[in-house]
Amino acid sequence: MLSTQLHIDRDRLLADIKTLASFSDDTPPGISRLVFADADQKSRVWLKSQCDAAGLSVREDAVGNMFARWMGTRPELAAIGTGSHIDAIPHSGKFDGTVGVLGGLEAIRALQQSGFEPQRSIELLLFTAEEPTRFGLGCLGSRMLSGGLDSTADARLKDSEGTTLAQLRAAAGFSGSLDQVRLPGNYYAAFVELHIEQGPQLEKEGLAVGVVTSISAPAALRISVEGEGGHAGGVLMHDRKDAFCAAAEIVLAIEASALATGSVDTCATVGKCHVYPGAVNSIPCRVEMEADIRDTDEQRRNQVLRKIEEACTRVAAARKVQVSVTLINADAPATCSTRIVEAVVQAAAENGLSYKKMVSRAYHDSLFMARIAPVGMVFIPCRDGVSHRPDEYSAPQEIENGVKVLACALASLSQAAGD
Repeated sequence: MLSTQLHIDRDRLLADIKTLASFSDDTPPGISRLVFADADQKSRVWLKSQCDAAGLSVREDAVGNMFARWMGTRPELAAIGTGSHIDAIPHSGKFDGTVGVLGGLEAIRALQQSGFEPQRSIELLLFTAEEPTRFGLGCLGSRMLSGGLDSTADARLKDSEGTTLAQLRAAAGFSGSLDQVRLPGNYYAAFVELHIEQGPQLEKEGLAVGVVTSISAPAALRISVEGEGGHAGGVLMHDRKDAFCAAAEIVLAIEASALATGSVDTCATVGKCHVYPGAVNSIPCRVEMEADIRDTDEQRRNQVLRKIEEACTRVAAARKVQVSVTLINADAPATCSTRIVEAVVQAAAENGLSYKKMVSRAYHDSLFMARIAPVGMVFIPCRDGVSHRPDEYSAPQEIENGVKVLACALASLSQAAGD
């Protein structure tokens, strides 16, 4: 049994995580790595050196996705992929994404050292810009790999300073047409991503591993409310067209629409709200806000979107304001491959690790990889469910457990069965 021969070098892996955390534009323990910025570039150089040391063949595409391949005995077959991202939102932690990248590398090294020989090649994939920090759009690299974005993104995507994607990737040394980034549909026979849960369920239930069965996907709405401003004392209450009061009703309607589905998998959040003119003695004349509506069921999520639009129309008429709703994006949820789920379950069982099948309510690069390959995800616990904060933490044993399960799953999937 492979699990008995497999040794995860925990000390090496923890040292790798510590080294990667040192490439940051933030003050420790906070981590900040903006894609294409200095810390990101230094991280990539270091990661390539680690992949070279492991004997992996490394290449990068035009947007900076990095592929590090351990060649199998039948390299003509579709490969098995694993990986995640290393870019980090401002003042975040050192485990989000990086556990999937460095854990994937350690899984490959452990398999190599065990004497295992894969038939299918096993490839570590570093995705460019999973976080939306720089361009306001998440999963840039995997969207391009799966055909969700084309070369028009070069000029269309800009950072807060107005610098285009084309300019930024060129400055970082990535050239070539973005139209060449998309992978063919038969490139991967399976793709498995290791990630911290970013939620509290595994820790609460005392479980070692989460086996993801589906990945929720968001729709983003931009809602603008136009009312009439005026002096806080000069305009009587019955004469007002207060944009913020109307917006407050809409926010509550959004919450109610999500709750009305009766499903725990439906989530709705209004995370941005700007009130104008923003003076305590001035009636708000305009409100700009953005909402995130996500679900594992696309039809159910779209039903919520329709209810929100109906609520906006109703509030606009009742309060005599103007409300406009713009759909920014609506990504489709993904269902994980039954074959990969079974491989992960078997890997957990072989290693004597407790597990549960669960939904990923955060979305990841695997959501977009599901458009071109069978996918699966392995979750490990994180303390108190905390993520995107400096106190984000997964214990060494939890990380080792996840890497061991990943390695065994990759080994199983790398055999040529299915062709």
